[in-house]
Amino acid sequence: MKNLWNDQDAQFYIDQAVKQGQPADLGLRVYTSRIIGQVPDLVLHGGGNTSVKITQDDGTRIIHVKGSGWDLETIEAPGLPGVYLQPLYDARHAGKLTDPEMVSLLRRNLLDADAPNPSVEALLHAYLPDTFVDHTHSTAVLVLADQENSEQIMREIYGDRLAFLPYVMPGYDLSIAGADLFDQFPNCQGLWLKNHGLFTFGATAKQSYDRMIDFVTEAEQYIAAKGIALPGPEISDTTLAPAIEARLAAALQKGASPFAANIALDFRSTPSIRAYLENPELEKIAQRGTATPDHVIRIKPFPMIIDADADESTILAAINDYQGKYSAYFNRNAPNASEPKVQLDPWPRIVMIRNIGLVGLGKDAKAAAIAGDLGEQTARIINAAEKIGTFQPIDEADLFDMEYWSLEQAKLQKK
Repeated sequence: MKNLWNDQDAQFYIDQAVKQGQPADLGLRVYTSRIIGQVPDLVLHGGGNTSVKITQDDGTRIIHVKGSGWDLETIEAPGLPGVYLQPLYDARHAGKLTDPEMVSLLRRNLLDADAPNPSVEALLHAYLPDTFVDHTHSTAVLVLADQENSEQIMREIYGDRLAFLPYVMPGYDLSIAGADLFDQFPNCQGLWLKNHGLFTFGATAKQSYDRMIDFVTEAEQYIAAKGIALPGPEISDTTLAPAIEARLAAALQKGASPFAANIALDFRSTPSIRAYLENPELEKIAQRGTATPDHVIRIKPFPMIIDADADESTILAAINDYQGKYSAYFNRNAPNASEPKVQLDPWPRIVMIRNIGLVGLGKDAKAAAIAGDLGEQTARIINAAEKIGTFQPIDEADLFDMEYWSLEQAKLQKK
C-alpha cells in the first residue's frame, strides 16, 4: 500500500482552502480524502468516509464529515458538510435514536441547511476525540475481517494498537458501539470492524492517513507471509463473445425487468476472476454474501451463475431460478424486520459465466461498471480469504437488514 502523502500537494490544498475563506484543516481533509479515494483497494464507489473537527473563531466546535452522494476520490469542501458538535455530544447519552431520528439530529445541526446528509457514521466520527478520522473498506482488511477468527488475526498483527468491534449495523448502533469501544481502549490508534472495515484517527491529517496506510500494509504483509497472493485490481484480458452477450442481454430484458428500457453489460475476465470461477465450491461460496455490507446495495446478496454455452431459454430459466431464490431470501427475513418492507426487484446485478468471467449489470454503463468493479474485488477477496481460512461475511439476516435499510433505500432512490 503506497503512501501518497506529498508535502507540496498538502500545502496546495491548504492554500486553496485559505484562499476560499476555509480553515486550513478543511483543505487537508479534502486532500487526504482524495488520496484515499483514488486507491481502489482502500475504497470503491462512494465507500468509506472521513471527517475533521474544527474550532471556529468564536470557539464553537464543528465537525466536517463526508456527505451522502460524494465520492472520496473527487470530493470538495461542499462534500464535507459542517455540523455543530455540542448537540451531537448531548445526544449520546440522551437515549437510543432510530436511524431516521439520527439523520434528523444531524440535519438540524448543519451549518448549511442545504448541505447533503452527513455520513451515517457521522456520530462515531464525532465521538472519536481525535481531530482527523478516516474509514475505509480495504481489500486486504476484508480478507481478514471476513474470517470467523477475525479478532485473533487482528491481535496477532496489531496487538493493542487496534480495538476490535464485532459486526454492528452501520448507523446509530455502530456509532454508539464504536464510541463505547474507544472509551474502553482510549490509547488505540484505530478500530477493526469485523466484516466491515477499518477506522484510523490522529491529531493531524498526516497521522491519521499514515496509520491507515500502515495498518492496511501490515494486513497485506500478513497475507503475503503465508504465501497467499493478493493481487491489486486487474484489467480484463479477454472480451465476451458477441453471441453470449446478445443472448444474455436479450434474456435480461424480458418480462418486468428493470433493464427493459436499457441494459449495460460490463464484462470482466482476469486471472483472479477465473480462479474464483474454478473453485469447486463456487455455488456455496457465492451464496454467502458480500465482502462488506454496503456492497449489497449495489450488487444484491448473491450473483447469478450460468454456463458459457447457455442458450437464451437456459438463461431465462436461470433468471427464474434466481428470482425464486431472491424471493425466498426476502420472505425468510422480511417478517423479522422492524418495519414493513416491500420487496425490491429480484433481478441479478452480477452474472458469473463459468470458466469465462463475470458481467456487471446496470441500466447504464456507470452502474454496470460499478457492479463489475465490486465483483472483481470480491473475487480477489474470496480467493485469498479461502486460503487464509473460510470467507465468512455477515449472516443473511444482517445482510437483509442492510439491503432493506430505510436510509440506504432512500439514498438509492434519490440517485
